[in-house]
Amino acid sequence: MSLTQRERDIVELLRAQPMLDAAGIAERLGATKAAVSVHLSNLTKKGEILGRGYVVRSEAQSVVVVGGANMDVKAHSAEPAQLHTSNPGAAVTTPGGVGRNIAENLARLGSPTHLVAPVGRDAFGEQVLAMTRAAGVAVDHMIVTEGSTGTYLAVMDATGELLVAVSNMAMTDRLTVRQLGAARDLITHADLLVVDGNVPQAPAAWLLDFAAAVQVPVVIDPVSVAKARHLVTMLSPQRPLLALTPNLDELAALVGAPVAQTRAAISRAARIVHGLGVQHVWVRRGTRGSLLSSLGDDGRVTVTLLPAPAVKVVDVTGAGDSMTAAFVHAILRGDSPADAARFGQMAAGLTVSSSETVRPDLTPRLVDAELAKAAAASTASATATRTAVPTTSRSTTPSTHRRPTKESR
Repeated sequence: MSLTQRERDIVELLRAQPMLDAAGIAERLGATKAAVSVHLSNLTKKGEILGRGYVVRSEAQSVVVVGGANMDVKAHSAEPAQLHTSNPGAAVTTPGGVGRNIAENLARLGSPTHLVAPVGRDAFGEQVLAMTRAAGVAVDHMIVTEGSTGTYLAVMDATGELLVAVSNMAMTDRLTVRQLGAARDLITHADLLVVDGNVPQAPAAWLLDFAAAVQVPVVIDPVSVAKARHLVTMLSPQRPLLALTPNLDELAALVGAPVAQTRAAISRAARIVHGLGVQHVWVRRGTRGSLLSSLGDDGRVTVTLLPAPAVKVVDVTGAGDSMTAAFVHAILRGDSPADAARFGQMAAGLTVSSSETVRPDLTPRLVDAELAKAAAASTASATATRTAVPTTSRSTTPSTHRRPTKESR
């Protein structure tokens, strides 16, 4: 929406002096406090002022994340775990939830981010709000209701691999379209919307319809096989998605058939998902890396294979969340989809090598530096391989020329 000259004057004042109140603004502009209050109200409706305290919308591109927020309880076995008995180890409690984790990762990477998620009026809810706000995420549109904040209990082996998890997302399961209505203006002025697959079908469908109407790109993390099955009923070209980020099992649920762990099988399944209005299908393959299938404006599909970075796994919790967040951050800063996926995969590698669900030191500089190191190591390895292979001045066998394909190698 366009701003009046007076509104532009107020925005400039608040950028320079964000602690000004209505009286202070009126004094500097030679206006009345009542008139300034009206302008401030209009600026809030237009999305130029966010939340309380006259927080001015950043000139950087902003993201709205809608999904789950809960308290994680993570237990690590000190030795190889044995089932049906007690295992010595340690446990930590930390804020979690797919949507919340994505939002915190985005904020730590420097993308202005708002989280819309339900929490209860209880101790866990207060902790989730306080710690998420402290991480840099705007939480003014969080949905605080009666009931218990969700919990996620995860048990990891001594290697950091997940053994079993129990999730209580009842509060997110009860999320309604009416509750999301207060975030309409926020979403309208966002540069991108991220939807956690835990959002129930009715509000998820409303989010996709609303985002399509206001032309805000959407990225969805399917979260699980069960959620992916529900999601497929909502996907259509009339509800276009910028990207969908399933793992192999979730991809199989989306297409309604098993998908083999091969490039050809995954590419075929991704093409089916493209037909549902999804531009980029980014399939996570664990230690095998990932595969990005992108549908171009010309109708051609480009497939990019991305190897997993070589890291020591400490804790796999939150890897997918950091992967999605870093991909979104890189897309908004102007990276190509393939480069954004590389950036996301490296962020996931850095996350699993940390004991934290969200690395507190995660920054674009850190991720870019690790990508540069990986690229340099790959180049050095390739050079060494070429040097070690004997060459002759002329080939004794006829050369075979293959027409280059659109797929990235």
